[in-house]
Amino acid sequence: MGGILIVEDDDSLSRLLESKLRRKGYKVEAVRSGEEAVQLLTTKSYDVALLDIRLSDMSGLDLLRELSPKIPTKFIVITGYGDVNTAVEAMKAGASDFIQKPFSFDMLEVSLRRVLKEKRLEEENKALKSFLFERDTEITFETKSPAFRNVLEIVRNAALSDVSVLLRGETGTGKEVMARYIHRLSERRDKPFVVVDCAAIPEHLFESELFGHEKGAYTGASHKKLGLVELADGGTLFLDEIGEIPLPVQAKLLRFVETRRFRRVGGLSEIKVDVRIISATNRDLMEMVKRGEFRSDLLYRINIMEVEIPPLRERREDIPLLAELFLKKYRKKVKPQTLSLLKSYSWPGNIRELRNVIERACLLSKGEYVDEHLCLPPSQREETCLEDMFSEMPSLQELELMYVGYLYRKFKSADRVAQVLGCSRRTVFRKLKELRERNGDLEKASFSGRAPDVN
Repeated sequence: MGGILIVEDDDSLSRLLESKLRRKGYKVEAVRSGEEAVQLLTTKSYDVALLDIRLSDMSGLDLLRELSPKIPTKFIVITGYGDVNTAVEAMKAGASDFIQKPFSFDMLEVSLRRVLKEKRLEEENKALKSFLFERDTEITFETKSPAFRNVLEIVRNAALSDVSVLLRGETGTGKEVMARYIHRLSERRDKPFVVVDCAAIPEHLFESELFGHEKGAYTGASHKKLGLVELADGGTLFLDEIGEIPLPVQAKLLRFVETRRFRRVGGLSEIKVDVRIISATNRDLMEMVKRGEFRSDLLYRINIMEVEIPPLRERREDIPLLAELFLKKYRKKVKPQTLSLLKSYSWPGNIRELRNVIERACLLSKGEYVDEHLCLPPSQREETCLEDMFSEMPSLQELELMYVGYLYRKFKSADRVAQVLGCSRRTVFRKLKELRERNGDLEKASFSGRAPDVN
């Protein structure tokens, strides 16, 4: 079990907790002061620290604020002076849980088990992260989102069995990476992980791509070819975008899903393989079944366990974590106000869109920090510019003058401005003169007589 550090200045309570936890099999150490706690926490590794807020030499909250961001130890705050505000402050400072005295040992043990489980999952995710960046696909499994944390718990349970899994989610949410995560957690981790891009294979080639063919099976089949199913034997077969498979192909796939047996195109003998099937889609397969576009019997066989991956807009608290991950590749930094801007956008393309925008901003930004304006998709940049322009609610006349002034600065020619606006040169002179009189703009230009010759 995990190592626990008790930081409690009440000697009798400290001894009682230490004794009970040792009897439960935990490895425990105890200190009475904040100074001793800092010394141990920064030099040794603990899974959990039980931290009293009011210590004899310092505030437990101050200790929490200082150490929580720097060390992997989880903190459970214990205090006899608790209220809602104190609990909120403790959680903001990095505590994983908050318990108010007096409390039962059973309550403490429930909290400990939950926090230790959370820490174990985090360590597993970090250990697997290096395997999850294959094929230029990046995603972080560090999360502050309860919804995504729940998804990770579900897929972890799914990985321990060998059932077929259906991953549902919008484009760009990381379905393939989640499938690789399941594979790496499973007993098949040392076997192949084979991707079938169902949307990219033409219908007439699907059977050959999936099951292979024998030499001479059709014109151009000059040699035997192993299919993707055979290559995945012993491992995981990932059917990406399974909702794109045409109905005639679905019938051929169904028999294989049911029996794990197939024949190569042009072959006579059946071949049996041992594969785990994970499917993914961004479509509503049940609606497709109702419309006759997807076979219900195939859906039931691939959907023994269904996992819905939330879109990025429903886990905005993870946007800073993802942004930092993508920035590391280019050794760039981002300002807090830029992160706030990123969190305010809905990201219809999800993680893939965020990654693309961050990478583009990194390539175009010259300084240490990425430019805030570049960290928005084109549509959002346009919207932001319009918000800035219209923030003071200009009148129609003011907007007209702003546009005339913009065109004159751009072309340096009243004739060209008149051509763009579809009006007379005299009208342009009048508008430019009005603009100068209103705010002194274009004060170096002369608007009397003929148009100034600036060409």
